[in-house]
Amino acid sequence: MLRLVMDTDVMVAALESDTGASREVLVGVLRGDAQFLLSTALMLEYEAVLTRADTLARSGLSTDDVLKILDELARLCTPVAFDYQWRPLARDANDDFVVETAINGMAGVIASFNVRDMVAGAGSFGIAVERPALVLRRIRK
Repeated sequence: MLRLVMDTDVMVAALESDTGASREVLVGVLRGDAQFLLSTALMLEYEAVLTRADTLARSGLSTDDVLKILDELARLCTPVAFDYQWRPLARDANDDFVVETAINGMAGVIASFNVRDMVAGAGSFGIAVERPALVLRRIRK
């Protein structure tokens, strides 16, 4: 089964559009079609970004709706502890904890729209960084 980390930008897209690949990746995770890896740092990032007023307005969801989704993801996830910190990894230091979650969780892929900033760091550990449409193909195999 595919071991997957989703970058925050993919989570935002999944909640803002019900027709895109990001939503389908999220639905696949919720169905158990992929093993979803999640660290505390990444969950806190999801909560902070997804409950911002502008994100809520674009998604049409309430804070309670978002928290219910995050609770379900927490229930389904494979928790990842940072046994090692591998910084710096990404071109953008704000992405390091996403890559660290993938490394420490032995992910096969990171779903992200920010491929350029993460590919070198993740790739040195054999982890692919792909846009949601490509990740969705992997899930559906």
